[in-house]
Order: sequence, then C-alpha cells, then structure tokens
Amino acid sequence: MDIKLVLGDHSSLYSFARGESVLSAVEKSFPEQKRSIVAARVEGSLVDLTTVPSSEGTIELVTTGSREGLEILRHSASHIMAEAIKELYPDAKLAIGPAIDSGFYYDIDMARTLAPDDLGVIEEKMHEITQRGEHFVRRDVPIAEAVQLFKEQGDQYKVEILSEIPATTVSLYTQGAFTDLCRGPHIPSTGYLKHFKLLSIAGAYWRGDEKNKMLQRIYGTAFPSKEELAGFITAREEAAKRDHRKLGQQLDLFSIQEQAGPGLVFWHPKGAIVRKEIEDFWRAEHIKRGYEFVYTPHIANLELWKTSGHWGFYQQNMYSPLQVDEEQYMLKPMNCPFHILIYKSQVRSYRDLPLRWAELGTVYRYEKSGVLHGLLRVRGFTQDDAHLFVRPDQLNDEVKGVLDFTRHMIETFGFTKYNIYLSTRPEHSVGSDENWEMATEALRVALTEMQLPYKIDPGEGVFYGPKIDVKLVDAIGREWQGPTVQVDFNLPERFDVTYIGEDGKEHRPIMLHRVVLGSMERFFGTLIEQYAGAFPVWLAPVQVEVVPITDVQEEYAARVADRLSARGIRAKVDTRREKMQAKIRDAELQKVPYIAVVGAREASADAVAVRKRHEGDQGAMQVDEFLEKVLEDIRTKVIFS
Repeated sequence: MDIKLVLGDHSSLYSFARGESVLSAVEKSFPEQKRSIVAARVEGSLVDLTTVPSSEGTIELVTTGSREGLEILRHSASHIMAEAIKELYPDAKLAIGPAIDSGFYYDIDMARTLAPDDLGVIEEKMHEITQRGEHFVRRDVPIAEAVQLFKEQGDQYKVEILSEIPATTVSLYTQGAFTDLCRGPHIPSTGYLKHFKLLSIAGAYWRGDEKNKMLQRIYGTAFPSKEELAGFITAREEAAKRDHRKLGQQLDLFSIQEQAGPGLVFWHPKGAIVRKEIEDFWRAEHIKRGYEFVYTPHIANLELWKTSGHWGFYQQNMYSPLQVDEEQYMLKPMNCPFHILIYKSQVRSYRDLPLRWAELGTVYRYEKSGVLHGLLRVRGFTQDDAHLFVRPDQLNDEVKGVLDFTRHMIETFGFTKYNIYLSTRPEHSVGSDENWEMATEALRVALTEMQLPYKIDPGEGVFYGPKIDVKLVDAIGREWQGPTVQVDFNLPERFDVTYIGEDGKEHRPIMLHRVVLGSMERFFGTLIEQYAGAFPVWLAPVQVEVVPITDVQEEYAARVADRLSARGIRAKVDTRREKMQAKIRDAELQKVPYIAVVGAREASADAVAVRKRHEGDQGAMQVDEFLEKVLEDIRTKVIFS
C-alpha cells in the first residue's frame, strides 16, 4: 500500500511493506533527520512512530521543532527521570509527571528528603539510561490489570488515578524494567533524549489540595539541541539575578512578614517612594484624559456580591463572610459593584456620559499558599482600576481611548514590547450570546482600527464579558500580565443601571472595566525584574548619593544634598566611617543612578565629581549643572542602565 509521509514542506510517496512501522519508513526516508522526528499524526491523532499503518493515507511526521514534538520529548524525559529515581530509590512512589511550558516535572513520595546535590546524581543516572537506548513500548491493558500492577508496585497514586478513569482499558508505557501509566505518545527510545538538565526541587500537595500529602516535585527541562539548552540555562540564570523577591530584600523595598501571614505585602520606605512616583504619574495622566477619582469601602454586604454574580462565579477566590450585627459582609475582591452603586446614587442623563471613574482600590482575594509568589501572586493588592459608563455610540472611541492610554503608560515605564490577546467567553459565564458577540466584536473592531496585532485567547474572558489583555515583554523576553480592558453588558443589567436618553426614555449604558498597569504589587514586581532593581532616575528611591571623601567634606556634602533636595531630587549623604571606595561600592550595589563624590577640590569649586550607574566616572561638574542634568533625566523619564 502507498502511504505519503509529510515532513515540513517536503513530501514523498513511499511503499510500505505490510506490517512495516512508521519508524522503519522514517529511518529509510529521512536518515539524517530521524532523531528530530519523534511522533506521527494519523487521521488527526498523535501516535508513536512504532505504529503500523492499517490503511493508505497521509501521515504527518512530528518533529522536536514543533510545540507538540517538544512536549513529547519533555514528557518522555519525565518518564526517564522517574525510571532513574526508581533505580536509585526503590521505595519512591510516583504520582504524576507531565510536560510543562518550560520543561517537565515529576511528583514523588519518598521517605528521603531530596537536596539540590541529589539532582546531579539523578541526572547522571538519566544519562546512563539514555545511553542504554531503551525502547518505549506501549501496550493497552484492562483497567483491572493495570490496577493490580501498580498495587504490586506500591504506587497508590497511580491506583487512585486509575479508579477515576471511565474507560475499560488504559495504555502503559515500558522502557527497560520501568512501566508507567500514560496516554503517550513517546519518543521511540531513551536514546533520543540528549540535551536535558534537572533544575530544582519543590514541595507540591497531591492534586494541589492542601489537605493532601506534600510530595517532592523535581523540575527539569529538555531541548532538541545543546545550543537551545545552553540558551535556556543562561536566560534562567539572568532571571535569577532579576528575581524581585531577592532584590526586594537586597534593596530594602518590601517584605512579606510571616507573623502577619502569607500573601500580604509590607512596603518599606524605599519601595513606597517608588510606588508614590508611579501613583502620582498615574493620577496626573488620568486627569489629562478626563477621569475622575473615587474612593470606596473595603467590605460590603454579601447580597451585593450575589447581585453582581461574584458570589456565584468567583466564590472560590473570596474570603469567608464576616458577621456584622445580624448580616454577612465580604472583603471586596473587586471594585466594580461599588462604582455601580455610585452611578446609581442619582439619575444620569445621556449628556453625562461617558463617565470615567478611577480608583486605586485595595482588594482581597483568596489564593492557595502554594501559588503565592512574592509580589506577583498575593492575597491583598491595590488595583489600578477604572470603570467607564458609556452610551453604545461612544463604545468604539472609548475602547480605543483606553488602548491608547495603555500604550502610553506602559511605554513610559520602558515596556516597548508587548503582546495583545483578545480573550473570549469562558465556559462558566453570564449573559446572552448576543451580548457576548456584541462585546467581543467591539473589542475586535477597536484593535483592527488601531492596527494593533493580536491573538485570540479562547475561553479566557471573565465571567461577565470578553477582554483585551496586554502582556508586557520584559528585558529578557518574558511575558507579564499587565493592562486589560473588558466590555460588560451584564453587570449593568444585573444592577438595572440606566440613563435617560435624548428621547426621555431609560436606556442601558455599557460598562468598561480597565486597568492600564495592573495591581501596584504585580506591576512593581515586574518593574523590579525589568530593570534588575536599577530603576530609571525618576523612579529610583535614592536618585543621588553624595559621598564625602573625608569627614572634613561632610558639611559641604550636606549643603549639596540640601540644594538637590530643595529642587525635588531625592539625595542623601553617606556619613558612615567607611573609606570612599567602600561607600561608592555600596551605592552601586544599591543601584543608585548618580553618585556625587566631594573632596577638598570639589568643595572649593562648588562642584561634584559625578559617577553614573554602570558607566563610572563622568568627570567634575558644577553643582548647578549637575542639578539641571538630574532634573532633565527626571522630567524626560530617561531610561539608562
């Protein structure tokens, strides 16, 4: 029979002998590329290369250059790691081991607590297994047989998984003496895995439930080439240098206090001044664009959240009700119902719209402790929030206005690269299909008219409406969740929000939810990692460190600092009894943009010897000249390393 093998843009016809596998044909047809071909797609389904075709047709070959091929390579790596662990620690019980975006992991239950040094031992055993070239062999067996096998091996986690599978048969994969439960497909043999690295060990509750046992999760990664693996490791090392949690402590910006509880952020003076600068700029830009500010409470009656739909659709992220008198109140997870109540406090006319109301509103959302992550995933945060109440004829202009505002804000903070996603209706949502289609189309039209490239993100809208998500791309290419704009027909209906039209009748406004930065906490964490803690001059907690060479110049140094401070520059004098070189080094470690060194010569000439961050000595300048230079950097929000 004739079967057409398709590889990328190249295809040829081959005659398969009866009973010949795809792998056999690949080895004959693509001998130089066979190591990069890891699976096949037959009639739309991914299968192992060991599959023997049963009928004529076209078979698409899947390579490690594709998303699916890379996932297969990494999932196979997780099986090889599990085999290595079982050989080294026979008492280990295996839970799950999927491929993930950055590599793979396996959750293990074992008496021994693994340490970072153990990763090298496991990795060495994995190399040994790959050198054996063990074939991945699939077999389909009745569920009862699989249960019996894993019971005999003492793998109760596999038995639990099997108990929830509705099928009558399951697939097992065996390489060497190791067998695992898996849908597949897998690489033909362990020898296909060449370039991998084990990365870290973490704790993970079985099935993510804090009531279950804590397991040990081993993370790793794998790539088709040595160069790709090396590039990933280099990027990972750079990311570690930029870790906002480490820099937050090193630069004394913020902390999360165990005594107060996880996920609650304490802003230290240096971090607070950066936040103040962000908020001051945020407020000024909103005023320019016709926004007004509101302030709302932190709690509200439970009935409000039932009306809004949050209690029904978002309850898992809300805290338990508070008993106040004989009624129940909730810590607010969102600001939107509060802004609606302000709107409803009086009759609105079509002439009043659009109304643009903004609030830096602190909200509280329950997150499991296992997913909390520094400033990026917290339980209490201040949302850069705004809601716009608009007439249907104003919707297009207002969405485009928000997108233009968003672009201005993020680019001012140095994010010149970003990706835009149009997120559509999720499985659990409220509202009619007609309203969802109208809202989604409004966002799509605005993006198209502004010539902004975007991708569809299916099912990732919020429960009350579709949204545009803008994800910031940082200095090392990582995406961060940032601004969003959402069109909402549903909350105005649920709260019976109206305005009096030109015809004297009641009409329903459309509500826009938007943030142009995100939460203050997450955006600050993103900024720290974007700049590796070396903030632009206008944001830096200390903009100028004045360093006297000896204590004789301390009085002059203080006068210089006072002159800078009088013009709004954040300056401080280092009066510690340390050598000048030590003071300069410490200021550089604190990532201060400018260091002004003053000695006898500078004091006599009303000058400073200027050092610029990462550029070193800039020579001597008159104090007034230096002052104007710093002010210009602040005014123009210049960004330098």
